[in-house]
Amino acid sequence: MIFNRPQLAEQMAQQLLNPGVLDEGLRSGLFLSGLRRTGKTTFILADLIPALEAKGALVVYVDLWSDTLTSPTELLHKALLKKLTELQEPSSSALATLKRINGLDLGGFGFKFGFKLQDIGKPGGTTLAQVLTEVVDLAKTNLVLIVDEVQQAMTTDEGQNLLLALKAARDAINPRPTTPGHFLFIGTGSHRAQLSELTTKRNQAFAGATSANYPLLGSDYVQFLIERVSEQIASDRLPSMKVANKAFATLGHRPEEMIKALNQMIRQGGDPDVVLPIIAGTLRSSAADNEILKVGSLGQVAVAIFAKIAASEEPVKMVFSSDAAKEYSEFVGREVKVDEIQPVVNALMADNLIMRKGHGAYTVSDPFVGDIWRESQRLSVFGTPKN
Repeated sequence: MIFNRPQLAEQMAQQLLNPGVLDEGLRSGLFLSGLRRTGKTTFILADLIPALEAKGALVVYVDLWSDTLTSPTELLHKALLKKLTELQEPSSSALATLKRINGLDLGGFGFKFGFKLQDIGKPGGTTLAQVLTEVVDLAKTNLVLIVDEVQQAMTTDEGQNLLLALKAARDAINPRPTTPGHFLFIGTGSHRAQLSELTTKRNQAFAGATSANYPLLGSDYVQFLIERVSEQIASDRLPSMKVANKAFATLGHRPEEMIKALNQMIRQGGDPDVVLPIIAGTLRSSAADNEILKVGSLGQVAVAIFAKIAASEEPVKMVFSSDAAKEYSEFVGREVKVDEIQPVVNALMADNLIMRKGHGAYTVSDPFVGDIWRESQRLSVFGTPKN
């Protein structure tokens, strides 16, 4: 059951491919962060890619989580090789789309590249910048590369070099005054802390690129879901839209959790407007349990630091100060030295529990988890009173 978001996809495709003055920065790269299980990948595959292709763009998609045993570089090369091989075939759907929408005329032939496909990515072989430049020049259109879970490329030196190679391709193609198309890089991911690092740290390949949050699903999705469920059960067993929308918000706008809540409501019976809020409240807490347990597994100092950051809805500064160390000491019941703090903060960021928001400021990566933490005055899982 796929909920399509054509209007959002159309808007994004227009901004990417035909940017106005305020959107030209998107050509430096777009990094879209979305929490897990909020419909991000479904939107990319079912809505955004078709919208981009409908406007004549050539799109290459790769998911770096599709095979965690294979390096990000190899996964990208495989996805690129598949697309280039397709473009060599005169009868391919990709070529047919370029002919139909852009009027590209190759005289009944496929693309003929000036490099060997098998040499891509090999030492001394054709560089990504050379490959992507030739593709843009032959296709005479925009080339969009979408890398899902792009933060996986940050985990190794090879992955970092891949990002630098993609930046080099962008810088080789886009500034040309007479370029027939642009190279647009879209990186998406669920690790907000690492995705933020990709655009804010000066030593990253795409420093200064645009970073945005994936727009959460809203009441239109809830209405779609209730309508689908109403095809299977009587209307008096369904909640009102007001109650359903509130339950969806309670569950952090997560489709999987909402479907789970509705299934439990149907099985349990009773007044749906009474039962659903109770179920949503219960699932709300359990949905964040795994993240909160991660904090505890990092030790009491991590709990103290996380508690300080999670206590505010706004980014928190002075996390490493001597005053902060005194706060942590009171929390854990022993002296916490200032030089203990940085490694723990790094561990919290590595586990996507907190993220940097500007210089020296930190916030909880998942606002949903932060809300639940603030609602809980005492977390029995840690056995530690909130100070």
